Amino acid sequence: MKAFDFITSDRTFKPRKNGITMMLDKGMGLNAVEDLMEVSGEYIDLAKLGWGTSALHKRELIKEKNELYFSYDVNPYPGGTLFELAFMKDMLSEFLDEADKLGFKAIEISDGSTNISNEDRLEVISQVKENGFLVITEVGKKDPNEDHNLNIDNRVNIINSDLKAGADRVLIEAREGGKNLGIYDECGNVKEDELEHMIKKTDKNKLIWEAPLKGQQVYLILKFGSNVNLGNIAPEEVTALETIRQGLRGDTLGKVNL
Repeated sequence: MKAFDFITSDRTFKPRKNGITMMLDKGMGLNAVEDLMEVSGEYIDLAKLGWGTSALHKRELIKEKNELYFSYDVNPYPGGTLFELAFMKDMLSEFLDEADKLGFKAIEISDGSTNISNEDRLEVISQVKENGFLVITEVGKKDPNEDHNLNIDNRVNIINSDLKAGADRVLIEAREGGKNLGIYDECGNVKEDELEHMIKKTDKNKLIWEAPLKGQQVYLILKFGSNVNLGNIAPEEVTALETIRQGLRGDTLGKVNL
């Protein structure tokens, strides 16, 4: 029984179709993951082992972390940068084989730091799907100058193409800084016109909005409700985000329904 359970209402339970929280693991140790899972595991759905961090640690550690995540119904996956490196080196099959041996059940497909043709992107989605992984694609570039070359129609077309090809979820790029990329301006504020256009032209329930900043989380929760999908949440911010989702923080108190 939770403290003060007579005041609060339960949010949706895992496995969740919506209201997903993707946490960014930047190289946490096993003890840190265990502590986090004990405190906040029920509020985390996906754990991205960011960028190429998985390649810096021993295989046994990655396996143990994955097993621990899964024991709390959290689905871990390697960051898209590692996929991009494998694709650049023409080692996608080896990458997927290793991911499977390490216990990953999801793969992120991105071209945030590289360029992948649309034809190759669709082929990779199909290949990863055929290998039994949950497929998460990402739309956007890591470099703001390159990202600005993608207009809203470009993003919409990529999202819809990915979903049609079999992607399970699509991440909207914002990096861990959350500024000057995707739907955010240089101050981290939401570009409302672009957001409105995107949700009108895509299946918003399939999107995960990277929203590392509190103001972004509050905005998206007030707009879409508690069960909006949010990503790139720092481990230490998971519980804080959940208070925003459940109206247990001044920003959303009395303003959201579960």
